[in-house]
Amino acid sequence: MPARRRILAAAVTAAACLGAQALTDTAATASDEVVSRGVTIPAFYNPPTELPAANGSLIRTEALPLALSLPGLDGPLPGTATRLMYRSTDSGGQPVAVTGAYIEPTAAWKGNGPRPLVAVAPGTMGQGDQCAASLGLEHPLTFNGQTTSVGYEDLAVYRLLAKGIAVVVTDYVGLGATDRLHTYVNRVDEGHAVLDAVRAAREVDGASVTAASPVGLFGYSQGGGATASAAELQASYAPDVTLSGTYAGAPPADLTSVTKAIDGSELAGALGWSLNGFLQSDPSLKPIAEAHLNAAGKAALSDLSTMCVGDALFGYAYSKSTKWTTDGQSISDIIAATPALQAFLDSQRIGTLKPSGPVRLATGVSDNLVPHAQARQLAVDWCRKGADVTYKPVVLPSVGSALLNHFAPLLTDQGDAIAWLTDRLGGKAATSNCWSMPLQP
Repeated sequence: MPARRRILAAAVTAAACLGAQALTDTAATASDEVVSRGVTIPAFYNPPTELPAANGSLIRTEALPLALSLPGLDGPLPGTATRLMYRSTDSGGQPVAVTGAYIEPTAAWKGNGPRPLVAVAPGTMGQGDQCAASLGLEHPLTFNGQTTSVGYEDLAVYRLLAKGIAVVVTDYVGLGATDRLHTYVNRVDEGHAVLDAVRAAREVDGASVTAASPVGLFGYSQGGGATASAAELQASYAPDVTLSGTYAGAPPADLTSVTKAIDGSELAGALGWSLNGFLQSDPSLKPIAEAHLNAAGKAALSDLSTMCVGDALFGYAYSKSTKWTTDGQSISDIIAATPALQAFLDSQRIGTLKPSGPVRLATGVSDNLVPHAQARQLAVDWCRKGADVTYKPVVLPSVGSALLNHFAPLLTDQGDAIAWLTDRLGGKAATSNCWSMPLQP
């Protein structure tokens, strides 16, 4: 299949899974609303100047209309959604406002104990505020000729709700919230945002979840890195959030390896999101970027900063970073030759801490976008630290597309991942298979 047709097929497949709904251009209705690629970001997403003192504290809430909401005897199916803004702490130790959504399910929880809560950490959505997962719950497909975004995480969210599990979704730092750029794949920002989303959900008026509710984490790709990081940071950052289980699918644990893999791939745009996020997180790196990026590279980073996944697929698929640099070196080569960049990426490494609670780590053996080897290494690292790890290699044939090799395990393993997490939330003990790692692909 030609490259462009493969990209289109992947995008159409994702949209078809969601029952897509178009979003047309709308003009701003308030002076403080932001317009990103023709999409008006509601004023709700503009953080206030002053934030609460405690992490996880709610800043504001409002009703969130779900794209798919059906009448039911006990209320709308699959549940009632609330848009959230809550306080977190970024990797620099500063307070930050994060947006997201809480969904109270209509279905009853049939497992043991009180209704559980799962924090869903979205996979890669992009860097434009219009790409935020909470907006995707309202509009599963955003397409207006200027931007294309698919809320593909809606499928997992609805499957969890159908089991009577309450769900809170984080938009991450800077995605949705209009005060800063999204710090894409920053492990601390993401881990904190996930854990504070749990705290925020407990404060929502009318929520059935409490501090006694079992808590699970669910994420794939960028989301898998976020949940993996959250599980590592829980003990020190959020001891009040006890984790019953964490699903980390295809986690980008080693950004040095991932950076090399995405360069020149269908999702080469993610390289720009990564660089933008690095510079947002650590401004001291900006002189290095200025020295190495040529005009085309700087223009690409600026362009990508407001793009969603669909935009990047159509605009930057198969782009090579050698075209973005002053001397024709790849970004990976520049990182390897620059100690400050090496140190920054090393600080983003997941696997240096023992995760709290049982973890299910899944990775597609043919995944060459978020490389299988580095995800498997994370399982090995955790096992060596004595963690309770269920390692799941998803064996699928390579189809010649890095994007599809990465996306396919998301769908084929999702049912098993949710079943595993549901068992943990119901009080069933996990069985670690660390002993089998030498035999596993």
